[in-house]
Amino acid sequence: MSAPPIFVSRLVRLPLVDADDGLVGRVQDVVLTHSGGGFRVLGVLAQLQRRRIFVNIARITDIDRMGVHLRGGAVDTRTYQQRPGEELAIGNLLDTTIGSEVLTDLSIQAGPDQGFWYVTQAALARRGPLRRRPPRVVPWSEVASHFTTTPELTEVAEMRDLHPTDVASRLRALPPARQQRVVALLDDEQVADLLEELPEEEAVRIVERLGVERAAHILEEMEPDDAADLLADLTEADRSALLSEMRPEESTPIRRLLAYDENTAGGLMTPEPVVLSATATVAEAQAHVRQRELPSVLAAQVFVTQPPHSTPTGRYLGVIGFQRLLRELPSSTLGDCVDDKLEPVLTDLPLKDVAERLASYDLLALPVCDAAGRLVGAVTVDDVLDHVLPEGWRRGANRR
Repeated sequence: MSAPPIFVSRLVRLPLVDADDGLVGRVQDVVLTHSGGGFRVLGVLAQLQRRRIFVNIARITDIDRMGVHLRGGAVDTRTYQQRPGEELAIGNLLDTTIGSEVLTDLSIQAGPDQGFWYVTQAALARRGPLRRRPPRVVPWSEVASHFTTTPELTEVAEMRDLHPTDVASRLRALPPARQQRVVALLDDEQVADLLEELPEEEAVRIVERLGVERAAHILEEMEPDDAADLLADLTEADRSALLSEMRPEESTPIRRLLAYDENTAGGLMTPEPVVLSATATVAEAQAHVRQRELPSVLAAQVFVTQPPHSTPTGRYLGVIGFQRLLRELPSSTLGDCVDDKLEPVLTDLPLKDVAERLASYDLLALPVCDAAGRLVGAVTVDDVLDHVLPEGWRRGANRR
């Protein structure tokens, strides 16, 4: 039997508590997204000190008079930024006029499978000259037509929880004009993920239709090697304009990558592997590779160099795999357990030889050094696969 509906007005100001009953903050609003003819609940907004943070509905285990209870794990404390397709129950929907009445409250309820929550009821009231009359509660379907959305916003809302590969597949099925309208509604990070998944000619077409300022911001969100591959397919004038618009700290590594032939180790590599000093501890290395935004293929190893530790680094000393890090004492230094037997490759090593080296040694990444022995990047198995698999392979993989 499903739990009864909960009115949003009763959620506001309730404490948000963690698995140990510690106070995280207080609920301020409910974040919704369009779903079919109604709204699906994405999560709640809570006040944390002076910030409003978002908590996904999947993190909530129970709601009662004592508060909104969370399951274990850390809470994302980044300030909430409302995205296209999102609506705030209190901030955007309440006080909407519906005929001679206004929306004064709405209820949310778990769906039949308990996996998602939806808006199920609306409380409507007539406003008298002196006081508000008692509301009447109706099914949400009776008022849903007053909260219509555009097809593009519906697409954006439905893409929100999809893997970038699936987003690319759905976008590819849309007519070009509608494609561009959907892209305009996605945030920069989503578009960056999307461009990394699309075939090159489709990614180029999207970028060419974006303004220079927004396209530059999106390129800054991409992995440098993917951004360099995309820029290499643009005209020289467009490439120069975008690089000039980007922040210098973001454009510099991309400019270095563009100087190499794309079918060499230098053109394939990412310039931002995990690099630490020989004096860093195993515990510090483990903390670095746990970073959520770090791609898993880069988190699989730590490269050790002399200072400086941003590419191009000081002299390359060796590499330590993640499994080795797990077996060492946290207090051990990397210099005590570094593997100096893996020879780095030079930037001009051809793609074929890079692929053979990765396969021969069963590696996830190869260190790339310049002639002076300085680490300038790492070629990952993902980088190589993207270049050796046939054009449009992602499209075929999505159909299977």
